[in-house]
This record gives sequence, structure tokens and C-alpha cells, in this order.
Amino acid sequence: MRNQFVVSRCAHLILVVAFVFLTGVATADENWTRFRGPNGTGVGTARALPTKWAEDDYAWKVSLPGEGHAAPVIWEDKLFVTSATDEGQLRHLFCLNAHSGEEIWCRSIAMNSNPKHNKNSFASSTPTTDGELVYVAFADNETFFLSAYDFAGELVWRRRLEGYGSTHGLGASPMLVDNLLIMAGDQEGPSWIRAFDKQTGETVWSVTRSIQRTSYTTPILIQPPGGDRQLIFLSRGAGLSSFDPLTGRQNWQTGELPARTIGSPIYSEGLLLATCGGGGRGKLLIAVDPTGANLQNPPAVVYSQERELPYVPTMLTKGEYTYLWNDNGVAKCQETKTGNNIWTRRVGGNYSGSPVLINGKIYCIAEDGKVAVIDAAPKYRLYGKSPLGDSSHSTPSVAHGRLYLRGFHSLACLESTN
Repeated sequence: MRNQFVVSRCAHLILVVAFVFLTGVATADENWTRFRGPNGTGVGTARALPTKWAEDDYAWKVSLPGEGHAAPVIWEDKLFVTSATDEGQLRHLFCLNAHSGEEIWCRSIAMNSNPKHNKNSFASSTPTTDGELVYVAFADNETFFLSAYDFAGELVWRRRLEGYGSTHGLGASPMLVDNLLIMAGDQEGPSWIRAFDKQTGETVWSVTRSIQRTSYTTPILIQPPGGDRQLIFLSRGAGLSSFDPLTGRQNWQTGELPARTIGSPIYSEGLLLATCGGGGRGKLLIAVDPTGANLQNPPAVVYSQERELPYVPTMLTKGEYTYLWNDNGVAKCQETKTGNNIWTRRVGGNYSGSPVLINGKIYCIAEDGKVAVIDAAPKYRLYGKSPLGDSSHSTPSVAHGRLYLRGFHSLACLESTN
């Protein structure tokens, strides 16, 4: 088994590309820098994206070697996406031109193959970037690697952490807070949460967690009214838990949940919402109010639900409403503050990625590669389904007027119509 590093130029991408010249200056708030974009909300700012299209409507489409489920991240004209080949023995980070899909560079690392769920991949953790460095996580049973590259593809630092115990593989993604890179290691073994100096990779703080089932969720940052910022994590063993992002001091936790956590938490209307589940369906949703909570007084549960819930897809919120996109293709709109149902409709298909909200419309990729678009509104409307031309377990990304759709073996770019 190999555990040495390999840093190389990767084989040339098979390009199916239509080159598009774009004018205008990109703004930082249009970048898509982590899993589900700004603070993990899944909300993009693109205007005039199509709601139905054909395969030849893509501005470009590229083939990626091997397989991966991680979503791309974008900073201005640079796009970063991962894949894995050789049954996970080579893991790759690609830098592509976000305008054309052309490969700029690729860096690879040799690792061991490891057990994983048949719906997971060896490249499912989405990178994150601050516009200067791009950070990527790969793990097998023996080793957990965190690496930072500059935009020229030079390795700035790499941390080799202890092995990652999971029968289903890695799913959580890193995130940035100020000068810290945050990573959750909730797994089937000694678990942890750590903050690293984003420039050097040195550990700034570390929290030991109890041994528990692997969590595939990515944390978010919240600031309740009148309170300080809080890092919010979700796992089966601790439930929702809150930490000071700069020190790692724990603020509170809700306590153990009855099932596995895959969908990440969301925050809206003063409430934190989280789901857990198993067997392809969500089993419990909890909505808690974190205002004034501490270790002695955990957040109050405002309401809970046990039916028609997502397991893998993360929820979305817009205004007073929350949108649930279930694994079996059932979508729901409900009041965020009360959980009262507004509508429930069967979109159809099976889903292992999360929806995103763009200009009042929700986009989600089914496992068979069909992209469904519905209104984010108290009245249900399905615009249609459009082909990606590749199976997908990924979540869309959106930046600078473009929608990026990741398939098992490809990446496609759809542009706004104006």
C-alpha cells in the first residue's frame, strides 16, 4: 500500500468546450468559496440563469479523470475541483479556468484505498479558498491530509493527521473563519474538531470529541441577536454543538441524536435546523433557538418533525420559509418558525446532492443527472428537468453569472442568458 506523496502534472483533460469571452470585473461577494457557497447557505447571486436547457446549451463541459462528488469552488477566474483515480490511490486537485474549463494545473497525492459507501466517492470533500490559497482534505483509514496550495499550484503547507475511521468514507468539508481553517473529524474512532492557522497549517486549537458514528456535515458560522459569533457543528454523538471560533471553547450542545448526520445545519429566523436519518430517508428534524444558550442551559427545542424529511440533502431557507428536498424526490415548503407545512410535491428522481437557491429558484441535480428547477415560493412550480449527461451525487455551485454542475466524471458550465 502506498502512502508517499506524488505531486505531478495530471493527464490532459478531455475537453468538450465552447470558449466564451467575458467582460467586466468580478466582485468578491460573487465568489463561491466553500461547500454550498457563502457560509454554507446554498444561496447564489446569478441573474437570468436558464430554468430549462439542452446538453448543447452548456458554455463548456470537461471530462474529469476518475470519479468525484465534491462541488467546485470558484474565485474570480479560477475554479478548483477534486477527483480520485485508481480506487482512491490517487487523489487530485484541479485548477481550471472558470471561463473556459481549460486545465491550468493539477496536483495529486498518493493514498490508500479505503472502505466507502457505494454512494460516496474518494473525492467528496469540497475544497475551500480565500482568494490566495486553496485548501483541500483527503482521508483514508491510515491518514488524514490537509493541504494548502497557492493559486500557482505550489504547495504552501500540508498537515498529516491521524487516520480517519469510517466504513463510508470522508464527507465533511473544511471552512474558513478569519485566519483559521476549520475541520471536523467526527468519526468511528477518536474524534476531534480543529482550527489551523490558514497561512502555516499550525494547530491553533483542538477539541476532543467522543467516539461516534461518522458525521458528513460541514459547520456554519452564526451570530444570534445580541450575541457573539458561534461555530455550529452537527453530529450524531453531540447533536448540534456550538464553539467559539477563535478559541474552541464550547458554548453548548443539544445532545445525542438517534441517527446518522449527513445534511449540514442551517440558520434562519433565529433558529438552527438540523436533520438526521438512515436507510435513505430523514428520521428527525429539530429546530432550536440558540439565543442565550450555554452548557448548563442548552438551546430550547422549538419543534421537531419525524416524517417526509431529507437524509443526505441539506435544507434551504428564503425569508420566512424553509425548503426541504428529500432523497426520494419529494420537495416541501414550510414555515421556518413553526414547521407548518405550506406545500409538499413529488418532483421525482433520487437525490444525493443538495439544492441551491439562485434568484428565487431552486436547482438540484438528481442521481441520474437530470437537473430539476422549482420556485422558492409559497406556491409550487416546477420549471422542468434538464440533462447534465452524467450521473451526479454533487451540489451545484454558482459564481459570476455561471452555474457549475458536477457529474461523476465531468464538470459543466451553464451561463446566464444576459
